[in-house]
Amino acid sequence: MVCTVIGFPLGANTKEVKAFETTQAIADGADEIDMVINVGAAKAADWELVYEDIKAVVDAANGVLVKVIIETCYLTDEEKIMACKMAAKAGADFVKTSTGFGTGGATAADVKLMKEAVDGACKVKASGGIRNKQAFEEMILAGAERIGCSSGVQIMEGYEDEQNSNSAY
Repeated sequence: MVCTVIGFPLGANTKEVKAFETTQAIADGADEIDMVINVGAAKAADWELVYEDIKAVVDAANGVLVKVIIETCYLTDEEKIMACKMAAKAGADFVKTSTGFGTGGATAADVKLMKEAVDGACKVKASGGIRNKQAFEEMILAGAERIGCSSGVQIMEGYEDEQNSNSAY
């Protein structure tokens, strides 16, 4: 599957630009869309703008899977909850913790908070800073249904090492 990001890195472009980027990305072969919310609007508590921004991308995606990156490292818990609620209301398929380029990545506490905030209306993807088997498992236990990381080999080696040490007995 080919995925691309829209509004990277802080989602500051307009909803019209994001909708165009989405349409063009799909025309160019994207199977999934990862959009970054307008972080500035979220910080300003302009939830109508955040909603309209997400809705424009969901509508432009026309059924193609949309993940909404809320960039948790920049938001308070209250802002994270509202951003997730706006993504769910707009019809997004996933909310996602981070781009991986911010000041922090996924935490189990954020994943749990996001899972509760969307209340089954969409799924949660943990992304950023997940580098080993323990962190991977923490995200799954917290409610993540997808994991985004660049350490997949290391994570799987953790399982292989565990299996090898168990078979030695």
